[in-house]
Amino acid sequence: MQTLSVSGVSLHIRDEGPRDGRVLMLANSLGTDLRVWDALIPLLPEGLRVVRFDKRGHGLSDAPEAPYAMETLVGDAEAICGALGLSDVTFVGLSIGGLIGQGLAVKRPDLIRALVLMDTAAKIGSAEMWQTRIDGIRANGVASLADAILERWFTPGFRESDPQFAAWKNMLERTPLEGYVGCCAAIAGADLTESTRALTLPVLAVAGAEDGSTPPELVRGTAELCGAEFALIEGAGHIPCVEQPAATARLITDFLERTA
Repeated sequence: MQTLSVSGVSLHIRDEGPRDGRVLMLANSLGTDLRVWDALIPLLPEGLRVVRFDKRGHGLSDAPEAPYAMETLVGDAEAICGALGLSDVTFVGLSIGGLIGQGLAVKRPDLIRALVLMDTAAKIGSAEMWQTRIDGIRANGVASLADAILERWFTPGFRESDPQFAAWKNMLERTPLEGYVGCCAAIAGADLTESTRALTLPVLAVAGAEDGSTPPELVRGTAELCGAEFALIEGAGHIPCVEQPAATARLITDFLERTA
């Protein structure tokens, strides 16, 4: 197990593959941990150095008191890159992970080589919407909103018949309350529209066709904002790397080849 301390917060990381391989850094969504990439990674090209991490408040990382700021989450990712000596990073960010990736690409253009924005946007929802969610979770816990969240995450077929669904529900419900609401606050305060508009690096935007959290038209709008390619993954909701790992891997592999 690998951990890294950033400003007194212990972050759980996983650094796999050859030290001299092309770096692929993966940032997961709200309410999940780094295992969200498990099905995808074996389908990617050999020789990559794959770095993933549990953002603060999730998985095995510390969950300091909320709220968190997006700048703090971006700083955590930057610190991981510095501690591991990473460069020329292709950053793949899912949902809030995509916000982190956009912020890091703007802050450290010398560090980020290319960007994959998966089921995310430059601005996700409104501050009022996120505050309502924070209030509900503060009052009744993460589990109280789990069913509604999972309907947006996964297609009906996956929820009804895939044996893994129960484990994803458990992962969501066991997310530390401070970590979940802390990251909700970070999303609520993040409007990266203007900074993302200025991005000039290669960007691929990907959306699950049945995503109820960041609908395809929202993701497509962010792609148009920064001149990114856009791809739709059929048969997937908010987390294509879980429901359609092979299709997701093909898109990422093709993007890696074209940005080599």
